Amino acid sequence: MKNMSKNNFRKEVFWTRALLFTLALVFFVMSASFNYLKQSPDFVKWSSPDETANYFFTKLYVETGDLRVYEKYNLVADDLVHPRSFRSDNGVLKPVSFLGMILIYGSIAKVFGLAVLPYLTPLLGALGIVFFYFLIKEIFSRKVALVAAALLTFFPPYIYYSARSFFHNVPFTVFWIIGMYFVVRMIKQKDYTNDISTLIKNKIIVQKFIWSSLGGFFIGLTLLTRTSEAIWLLPMLLIIWLLNLRRVDWFKFVIFLCFTWLALLPMFFWNQALYGSAFSGGYSEMNTSIQSLVKVSIGGSGPSQIFSKVRDTIFYFGFNPVMSVKMAYHYFAEMFYWMFWPAALGLILLLTQIKKWKRRHLTYLAAAVPVLIILILYYGSWKFNDNPDPTRFTIGNSYTRYWLPVYLAAIPLAAFFLRQFSRWLFRRSRLLSRLGLSFILGIIAVISVNFVVFGSEEGLMYNLNNNSVDRQIYNKVLAQTEPEAIIITRYHDKIFWPERRVILGTLTDDNMDVYYEKLLKLTPVYYFNFTFLEKDVKYLNENKLIKFGFNIEPLDKIDSFTLYRLNATSSVLIK
Repeated sequence: MKNMSKNNFRKEVFWTRALLFTLALVFFVMSASFNYLKQSPDFVKWSSPDETANYFFTKLYVETGDLRVYEKYNLVADDLVHPRSFRSDNGVLKPVSFLGMILIYGSIAKVFGLAVLPYLTPLLGALGIVFFYFLIKEIFSRKVALVAAALLTFFPPYIYYSARSFFHNVPFTVFWIIGMYFVVRMIKQKDYTNDISTLIKNKIIVQKFIWSSLGGFFIGLTLLTRTSEAIWLLPMLLIIWLLNLRRVDWFKFVIFLCFTWLALLPMFFWNQALYGSAFSGGYSEMNTSIQSLVKVSIGGSGPSQIFSKVRDTIFYFGFNPVMSVKMAYHYFAEMFYWMFWPAALGLILLLTQIKKWKRRHLTYLAAAVPVLIILILYYGSWKFNDNPDPTRFTIGNSYTRYWLPVYLAAIPLAAFFLRQFSRWLFRRSRLLSRLGLSFILGIIAVISVNFVVFGSEEGLMYNLNNNSVDRQIYNKVLAQTEPEAIIITRYHDKIFWPERRVILGTLTDDNMDVYYEKLLKLTPVYYFNFTFLEKDVKYLNENKLIKFGFNIEPLDKIDSFTLYRLNATSSVLIK
């Protein structure tokens, strides 16, 4: 009987892992297909300024080992010649964003080549599904973990931001999942004796070192990838540590911190090289926040003033609980209702079983709840308008990527409920229970994939269609402009860069027009934006631009946009 039981267990483990591998493979194919269809060797372009900057600097790091590039025209143009998500300091272009993805992906591409870059995030996303299963198995059970892995495989934001592979959010999330798995293993590793020789003989010291070092290193990679998330990540780790003080001895703690620091060393080095301080980054707002917090900590303000200052500094997006709840409703309960309601019911069901809880259940909820509250308040207090229509709630708006940890914290609850529900619904038949659960997961998968591909105005199919339009614009504009030209634009910097220099601007700002006139003396300058009416072109040329010594000449109308050439004139009324 025991042999039969072992054989059945082995078979179940085999099929569980086979299903897990299948889920990871399906996910990789789904998410990697987007860039396979979208990108080509002669047209590697991205749908957002952040993606464009991350790819450019990653490629630059692979090719040169540096994260800086010199732009000579910025010396006469007050550092205006650069696309969005870049910064220019005295003519040197640098990343605005976090450096983790650039350094990690760049290091991998140095070994495997630039062609792998668009597929690293889909690959990491697939790996995240595997580690998500192992993490949830440690908290709930193997069967709940498999359901959770299936839900994550088809969860729209996870697919979407793996396909749009040069956002930080999925790599950050995957490193967090892997780090938390090793943290859990670190906590579970017990000492049965204080005798050092016995610990060494039983290899307990080695195991403690492995789990602690891997946990620290991947949490370090997590912070390296999105340092701003320390606002909730560090409190979560503190709660877990306080609930497991006896299980995390000084050896584990020190090894964990050392490897966290080791993972962060490249960031400190490049921060110093790029921004003048190991603790400064490309985001000026974050630098200001850190400086303000330091001043508060060493200042002599009273408790209420310190609290207000800390609140205003941390919540530099604003602090609006009402808006936060509203955004959480739109971007979770309304947008992903098939995940929200099972998760809510799963939480209720778990609370009804509180007498059966083990330490791991308490730790999970004690860590997850503050994460949910902090993230919802932190990002929900600000209204992001990535979509041109601010009244639309779409998957492309930033909430869905910033709240990936919120969704992942809820998925195990949804998996717990769905499994319990199928067992109750088909309580007389184990086979029917499994078939029923598979049917429910199948429906969720169809709804999710349809949503991420077709069901949103910023879905993946929408992005593919836009990419073909962008390619037509790119080909026509590059054919009519010189390689050394500068193009002034509002929306197309991510298309023209780096084949053409770009300035983010318009022709209606007198302060900018001064620099256009200076640049026009050095190199060809063009303007690409929405088409002006004929009367508007006449007004600009005869009344406004003539004061700065140039006019505009329409060259080619492309869709609703027009390419204009700036021509120097002999009449300059003011300088």
